[in-house]
Amino acid sequence: MWKPGTDFATMRCLTYPLLRRLLGLSPQCLPGALSQSKGPILSPKQSSLRQGCSARPGCVTATDVVNYWQKVFETNGIPEARESSEYIVSFVLGAKTFQSLNSKSLHAPLTAVQQEQIQQLSNKRLERMPVQYVLGEWDFQDLTLQMRPPVFIPRPETEALVSLVVEEESRKCETNSGLCFPVPVSHPVILEIGCGSGAIALSLLCKLPQSQVIAVDKETAAVDLTRENAHRLQLQERIHILHHDVSYSSAEQLQLWGPVDFIVSNPPYVFHEDMASLDTEILRYEDLDALDGGDDGMRVIKTILSLAPSLLKDSGSVFLEVDPRHPNMVEDWLQAHPNLLLVLRAVHKDFCGKPRFLHIQKQSR
Repeated sequence: MWKPGTDFATMRCLTYPLLRRLLGLSPQCLPGALSQSKGPILSPKQSSLRQGCSARPGCVTATDVVNYWQKVFETNGIPEARESSEYIVSFVLGAKTFQSLNSKSLHAPLTAVQQEQIQQLSNKRLERMPVQYVLGEWDFQDLTLQMRPPVFIPRPETEALVSLVVEEESRKCETNSGLCFPVPVSHPVILEIGCGSGAIALSLLCKLPQSQVIAVDKETAAVDLTRENAHRLQLQERIHILHHDVSYSSAEQLQLWGPVDFIVSNPPYVFHEDMASLDTEILRYEDLDALDGGDDGMRVIKTILSLAPSLLKDSGSVFLEVDPRHPNMVEDWLQAHPNLLLVLRAVHKDFCGKPRFLHIQKQSR
C-alpha cells in the first residue's frame, strides 16, 4: 500500500540547477530550454521534457526521464517515487518493468509522443492516483487485468489466497485418485464474494481449468470490470457474474447454482477506526466500502460464515483473507456458533509473516 505524503496542493517545484544536475544535460536540452534567468521550473503540468529538445532531437532517453520524474515525485512527496517513475516509463515503452528493457531501449531517444504520454501519466501520479489506475492495468498471478477507479486494487499478498484454494483442490484430487473405485473428474464450483476486478475469480479459472466460478459484487463498477476482464481473457463462458449485495438473506439466490466446493473472499476487513489512517491514494481513489469491515472488521466475514453452511457441499471450504487480529476472533466466533458446523482448519501467513489467510471447513453432519 502507498504511504501518505505531501498533498498535491502544497506541491513544491524543482529548480533549474537541480534538474540540470539530475539529468546531466546541457541547458538546451532542459524542459522548455529554460535559462537560469527564468527562475524555478514550473510544475510538470506546465513544463514538458520534450519542449526543450525540439532543437536537438534525441537528447532525452528513458533513463533520463525516469531519473527526472523520480526527483519530481520525491520533491512533491509522492511515495515510491522511483518505482512509480519506472512503471510509467516502462508502460509507455511497452514493457512490464524497467529492468526488462534492453540497453537499446534504455538509451534510445524518446519520441515527442512518448514524452507527452509519460508527462500525462506522471501528472496523474502527482495527484496521488495509484500507479495501477494511472496505467489502467496491473498484473495479478499470471494475468494482466484492466484497472480503473474506484474498483479495489488487488494486492500482491492476495495471490497467496488463490494458491491456497488451488492447493486444497489438488489435495482433494490426490485423495480421490487413491480410492479403489473410479471417481469422476473434479469440476469444482467456486463462489467468490466481492469480486472487484475479477483478479481472484479469473486466476482460479486459469489455475483450475475444469472449474466454474460464481463471482458476486454489490458495486456496478466492479461487476462491469470483472466482466470486461473475463471477456479479454476469454473466460466468460466459465464465470457467472452477479450484481448482488450479499446479506444474511442471500442464501436462496446463491443456491441457484447448487452447492459449491469453495467460497473464497478478500472481504472488507479493515477495522473502522483504522480507516482514517489509510494512505492518501486509497482514501482518495479506491472504494472505501471494499475496505471498511465495521467496528471489529468482521461485518462481512460474519455474513459469509453464516451463509456458508447452506452454500457449501459437505467438507467444502471457505478461504478468507483477514486482518492479522482476526484469526483468534474468528475462531472464538465459530465456537460461539456451533450450529454452523464450521471449523477453522488452518491459518496461513502472508509473505511478511503475518497471519493473513483462514481455511475454514464445513463438517459433515
